[in-house]
Amino acid sequence: MTVSENVALESEAAPEPVPSPPVAGATVASPAGASTLVDRYLKEQQVTAVARFAQAHDAAHAGGPALAGRYSALMPATPPAAGQQYAFDVDLDACSGCKSCVAACHSLNGLEEEESWRDVGLLHGGSRSLPVVQHVTTACHHCLDPACMHACPVEAYEKDPVTGIVKHLDDQCFGCQYCTLACPYEAPKYSRSKGIVRKCDMCSDRLAEGEAPACVQSCPNGAIAIRVVDVEQVVEESETHLFVPGAPEPALTLPTTAYRTERVLPRNMVPADYHTVRPEQAHWSLILMLALTQLSVGAFLVERLLELLVPGALTASIRPVHSASALVFGLLALGVSVLHLGRPRYAYRAVLGLRHSWLSREILAFGVFAGLAVIYAAWSWAASAGWPGRLAGWELTVAPVAAVEAGFGWWLGWGVALSGAAGVLCSVMVYDYTKRDFWNGPATAGRFFLTTAVLGLAAAWLPLSIVAAAGDEALAGVAIDRYGPLLCRGLIVATAVKLLFEAAVFRHLASRSTTSLKRTAWLMTGALSNVTMARFAAGLLGGLAMPGLLLLSRVPAPSGQGQDLVFAVLVGMLFLACLAGELLERYLFFAAVASPRMPGTL
Repeated sequence: MTVSENVALESEAAPEPVPSPPVAGATVASPAGASTLVDRYLKEQQVTAVARFAQAHDAAHAGGPALAGRYSALMPATPPAAGQQYAFDVDLDACSGCKSCVAACHSLNGLEEEESWRDVGLLHGGSRSLPVVQHVTTACHHCLDPACMHACPVEAYEKDPVTGIVKHLDDQCFGCQYCTLACPYEAPKYSRSKGIVRKCDMCSDRLAEGEAPACVQSCPNGAIAIRVVDVEQVVEESETHLFVPGAPEPALTLPTTAYRTERVLPRNMVPADYHTVRPEQAHWSLILMLALTQLSVGAFLVERLLELLVPGALTASIRPVHSASALVFGLLALGVSVLHLGRPRYAYRAVLGLRHSWLSREILAFGVFAGLAVIYAAWSWAASAGWPGRLAGWELTVAPVAAVEAGFGWWLGWGVALSGAAGVLCSVMVYDYTKRDFWNGPATAGRFFLTTAVLGLAAAWLPLSIVAAAGDEALAGVAIDRYGPLLCRGLIVATAVKLLFEAAVFRHLASRSTTSLKRTAWLMTGALSNVTMARFAAGLLGGLAMPGLLLLSRVPAPSGQGQDLVFAVLVGMLFLACLAGELLERYLFFAAVASPRMPGTL
């Protein structure tokens, strides 16, 4: 039998194969090999949109440089020369609001789900018969005078000297988020999972290879391009304060993005979210840090003033308890402040930006304050025990406290108070630098220094109650009789001025224009009305009612167990109500501010 006959017999004897069941998601071919409409749809669905774009791109390159010419038209022919830099160029007439640029930026840079370095806003205006709607795509404007770079305390930003691109150095950042407050265009975005801020760098790695950024290359209408701009021209154009309707003034940071249109936009064009108000992030760690540092500084300042107004050994006897209690609040404030950092282990970098960052200066000032306060508190306790005299070989008949006040202790006490006041001033400048109307310098200085006065006067009652509770009723009684009226009157005046100062923002409700301060008043009487009422109630109770009650009762000195308890309850209510009121005021300081931003959507 031949080989061919053998194969023929085996094929006839072999059973027919049983077809296996189709795998889920697999394409099933039609019997005759013809492709049905369902087959073609299933085949298309197995290819992602990115793959289809790549196939079209390759096909165009294979047939000719069609797409290459299109992309090269969106890129400058030459790199920036001296006095020039790269900038985004946006054709508003071509922007359809499709958000392809947003998706491409998100995909290429591997951003988190809620993270976005490019956004699309909406402007509307015109009349009922002829309404006008305009989409606006926006990202980092790579400003000539970037606020984010100047505000950063750890030198985590750099402006490329050749391209002018403002880059964020992720490894250097420790997550203080100050740049997100300083930038008027909300370009830096905080990543909570990574504990750092990140932002658009104009796809610098692609630019270095001659490739357009992701947003430029993905726009189907070619609405975004990269251009080379003259620095002097950008400065000149900023003088007109014309950028985008509803956007912050370009004179703040000199943004380089150019928005072009051949249409004449109506004068009433405003962002779609122009009349929308929403509370901002509260930053509880900053709330506690600001309130407690100002309490500590206020307590040391009150102690110094009492020394001047009522000199004598009586004040020196209470000074150790007073300085220790003030120090505890100051150290607690500095400890809480670290919780605000996304990467607190790098907190030591905070003074790198001392030449330009008010945050670095604030941290240094309060660091000096804390160090001096520790030395002063230790010196006060040593002086009360007579240790300076013993170390100097003096006789016990010589009053050691008087010797301390005549020299080192007096200067050290004022050093603590003045360094603390410098720290509060730096806190004022930290928020004034953001150029938000609610945080302007004079208003913020009024708030912060009045808080220092209110909490300092309220905290001055604590050492008196501690001395009374310790059993030295005679000393406590004399101290309360001498200091009590001064503390009560000072607290009433400071609280009254503070509450009237805060209530002044409500006058902007009568303004015709929708200003940022009117938005703040809307928030305080709307979404944050409960917090506002609680703040004023606590202020009235702790700063007016309780000290008024103590004054009317002539500030009773504790002289028995029952009166000790009543005095402790009154002092506790006074202090806690004042502290709660100032914490609520600081919550409103952050939550009710109207932050500047580029046009958004509803």
